[in-house]
Amino acid sequence: MNKNKPKVAFLCTHNACRSQIAEALGRKLAGDAFEPFSAGTEKQDHLDPGAVKWMKELHGVDMEKTQRSKTLRDIPAADIVIFMGCGIACPAMKAAYEENWGLDDPSGKSREEYEKTIRIIEQRILDLKEKIQKEWK
Repeated sequence: MNKNKPKVAFLCTHNACRSQIAEALGRKLAGDAFEPFSAGTEKQDHLDPGAVKWMKELHGVDMEKTQRSKTLRDIPAADIVIFMGCGIACPAMKAAYEENWGLDDPSGKSREEYEKTIRIIEQRILDLKEKIQKEWK
């Protein structure tokens, strides 16, 4: 692992959908700029089936093979924390830099809702990568 790359934690309550999507897209699209992790306040016995299905179809990423549900204790201290949008129940983790992406949870909704969420996360990952490449020292 490159010590110069910041660790980015994507946090959500259940660590089953949005934060997992962000971890997977962070690894795929920005792994050269940061180390992505995801976690929640609760572990789930499985990842959200819709997230798994649409990430496979849209990005060729099989999250069931590469990821698992984790709590804050399961990931390293982060330099950057991204709250996915879980409101008052968001996990508490401090970092040098924080953002709240305020995303609605697509769990159990239509393909269009998953796709919309995945596309938003994809763009924000790319924006975060650019910001890190320009500003992170």
